[in-house]
Amino acid sequence: MTTPGADLPEQKRSSFVTWRNRIIALVVAAVVLWVTYLILAAFIPRWWAQRLAEWVHGSFAKGIWYGLVMGAVCTLLPLLLLLIAGLRWRKRGGPFIAGAAAVLAVVAAIPNLMTLTIVLGDSNAAHAGERILDVDAPGFRGAALVGAIIAAVLFLLVAFLLVRRRFRRHRAEKQRAVPEKPSVPVETPPNPPEPGAN
Repeated sequence: MTTPGADLPEQKRSSFVTWRNRIIALVVAAVVLWVTYLILAAFIPRWWAQRLAEWVHGSFAKGIWYGLVMGAVCTLLPLLLLLIAGLRWRKRGGPFIAGAAAVLAVVAAIPNLMTLTIVLGDSNAAHAGERILDVDAPGFRGAALVGAIIAAVLFLLVAFLLVRRRFRRHRAEKQRAVPEKPSVPVETPPNPPEPGAN
């Protein structure tokens, strides 16, 4: 038969082992993510610039067209998916749908994120990507920015309309829930007899 005092060191040891394992797992995950980032930062900008150059072939018109379409679609679609995730979160099956929508939003934003690694990056691969785009995909970066701005404005308009509609529906439901006060008929006093009438 074990005494309660003998269980305490065992519990402390178990708690220590659990936290030690969690810290080791976090450190390993952080190192893996950092190494993955370094590899991708050295690879993605140059690779993505080469793919864009293959599509555009140095054509200014194609660069603008691809930039507008990619900037608009890869901005508007993720924003709409995130809006769906936010609206569905508290409903039945909401967490699953919201999580799936968030994952799809990240996937849909990948082309814009890869373009950002070229535009905002300061690595050698980012500078090489900029030179490739300058020569083989002219107009792409500026058009992608314009497309992203147009998509953001459209998203704000859609979000405003949805929020206004939900607000009006909520206000109408509140008004329906308030019971109407019964109207009491106002009794009119009888007409006083006219003077001089018998």
